[in-house]
Amino acid sequence: MKRDRLRFLRNIGIAAHIDAGKTTLTERILYFTGKSHRIGETHDGNSQMDTMKQEKEKGITISSAATHTEWNHQDEQFSMNIIDTPGHVDFMIEVERSLRVLDGMVALFDAVSGVESQTETVWQQAARYQVPVIAMVNKMDRVGADFFEVVRQIETRLGANALAIQVPIGAEDGFEGVVDLIEMKAIYWNEDGDILEKNEIPKLQVEEVQKYRDILLEAIALFDEDLMTQYFEDAKSITAEQLNFVLRKAVLNRQIVPVIMGAAYKNKGVQTLLNAVCDYLPSPIDRGAIEATSLANDITVLRQPDAEEPFAGLAFKIALDEQNRQLCFFRVYSGTLKIGDSVLNPRTGKKERIGRLYQIHANKRAEIQSVSAGDIAATVGLKSVRTGDTLSEQNDPIVLESLFVPKPVISMAIEAKNAEQLDKLGLALAKLQMEDPSFKVQLDEATGQTIVLGMGELHLMIKLDILKEDFNINVNVGSPKVAYQEEFTKSVQTRYRLSNQRGGTGLFAEIEVIVGPADEAFLNIDDFLKEGKRLQFVSKIVGGTIPKEFIPSVEKGFTQMLDNGALAGYPIQSLKVELLDGKTHSKDSKPLAFELCAMETFRSIAEEMKPQLLEPMMAVEITTPEEYLGNILGGLNRRRSVILSQEMIGLQNRIEAEVPLAEMFGYVNHLRSVSAGRANYSMKFKHYASFSEQKVEEVLAQV
Repeated sequence: MKRDRLRFLRNIGIAAHIDAGKTTLTERILYFTGKSHRIGETHDGNSQMDTMKQEKEKGITISSAATHTEWNHQDEQFSMNIIDTPGHVDFMIEVERSLRVLDGMVALFDAVSGVESQTETVWQQAARYQVPVIAMVNKMDRVGADFFEVVRQIETRLGANALAIQVPIGAEDGFEGVVDLIEMKAIYWNEDGDILEKNEIPKLQVEEVQKYRDILLEAIALFDEDLMTQYFEDAKSITAEQLNFVLRKAVLNRQIVPVIMGAAYKNKGVQTLLNAVCDYLPSPIDRGAIEATSLANDITVLRQPDAEEPFAGLAFKIALDEQNRQLCFFRVYSGTLKIGDSVLNPRTGKKERIGRLYQIHANKRAEIQSVSAGDIAATVGLKSVRTGDTLSEQNDPIVLESLFVPKPVISMAIEAKNAEQLDKLGLALAKLQMEDPSFKVQLDEATGQTIVLGMGELHLMIKLDILKEDFNINVNVGSPKVAYQEEFTKSVQTRYRLSNQRGGTGLFAEIEVIVGPADEAFLNIDDFLKEGKRLQFVSKIVGGTIPKEFIPSVEKGFTQMLDNGALAGYPIQSLKVELLDGKTHSKDSKPLAFELCAMETFRSIAEEMKPQLLEPMMAVEITTPEEYLGNILGGLNRRRSVILSQEMIGLQNRIEAEVPLAEMFGYVNHLRSVSAGRANYSMKFKHYASFSEQKVEEVLAQV
């Protein structure tokens, strides 16, 4: 019975570019599955999934929201955990942590805009965790909607093997149904979204439908030898069951992305999407065992999706509930957890007792007695747990892969308007950091200012609004600042001695090192890309010239210098240190001596290593009517941008450019003024790059 429960369980996320209709679609799913009795609308501010005050005011999703529902398909009851994710790039951590724990993803596309910039980011995130995907082209009722053009873009821009499994009936305002290419039947919806009886294919579309049916048969047959043979011998004998069986295997292996369509706002296509989720996206059993590292012997072990296995879960989100308690969302990968059980947090080594368990529906909770493999649930009272922590069986402790957390690219200084609120501000910022790993807080030692860092202007503005609305703290805010970085361009070999041996116990350490830019290979490994390790440390000590117990102190000393660049004190992007030789003193050499020696060595050669400043470059995408194109291109050129592409998508021009973040502050106001409010843009961090000496001098002068 437990195995059957898992077979019919789907843990899915809905992800896309902003305004593609994710929350609108989720609201319809809840309505048509019977979870809710009314349809909430984002533009009316009454969406069930957008519960934050800021989400209701701005009409966007800021925090991923989870819900649970059920759907009957082919006489089987499927259980679904669904996470609605934000589309704005400033909140990409919400998508990241959702995809880390989900089994499948529905990628939503605007039928007019097609593949947009944030869609590419979401696609990369799904690839990082090897999440199978089905695609839905939404807003088929809009002027300029083009289903097959979006399919083409999924192939060319995302590099996916996109396969249309439906053909539209009607277009734009006349969109009324689809032809299912698997079953070769026409499906229509009425105004309430109810499916009318499946009918024969419209006569005027028979030729078009046969064309795409042939494409579908050939594409699916490539993944099964028996089906390929049958395709060549008697293609008409291939059944819908055969096609679905092979297509499901290909989707689970990320070899095919089936593409369907709908118009969620008009209640069209919701049921067919739910059926596709059941047919093609994986259950926890399909996803199979998850790899973990055993703390007992540091080897890789597997945890099967089985309620009888030792318990293993991952905390993927921390939030504060209405009583200011820490609410921990987690995914169960193996085993069973009951109220009253205790789990181990391997990061802290502490045991945590489970007092309550909840099934989540947006900001509402239903108390449950237990959870087991495959479930997504929440609990309260786990004080030491942070986002990305493993929750493990105490007697068989393991660690699961954590989350990739993007680095902040923008900062601003804040201070409490009321000095009496200083302590309260510190506590509030600590809670916001705990909830959102992409939001950082630092103290500028030179000025004593509190610096907040995030993924964009909107990200930081939302945090400041939460401080005001939820914590009743008003702050003074400085202008946004770019999170520059520094790097070295030259390697230097040096020998340095730290000697402080006056009277009593002294300090002595001597090291010979080569310090400079990190190797290209190091910059492409997960330690640097995912874990944020910036120091490539190589010990070449032989013969014990420096005892083994002192070598970690040398590494620690250089690591501590990475946040204090030589030019302006900005963080150093990466550094390589080769420890070649050294000397010790029988009495005065100790770990602290070698740590301080490493720090002083760095300071002594920093300028010789030719430091340079790096600035964050943003991938910017703008859509605009033709008449405003000239003004927009002119504005981009004045912002040190590089235009990468320009094409016509439907009735809109799409411009892709690479622009320094420093030039994008306040750009939204410029864009509105030159386009009468009709152009839109989005941007995401791309990479760090060096820039002109004149601009560097301007930045250093400001510092």
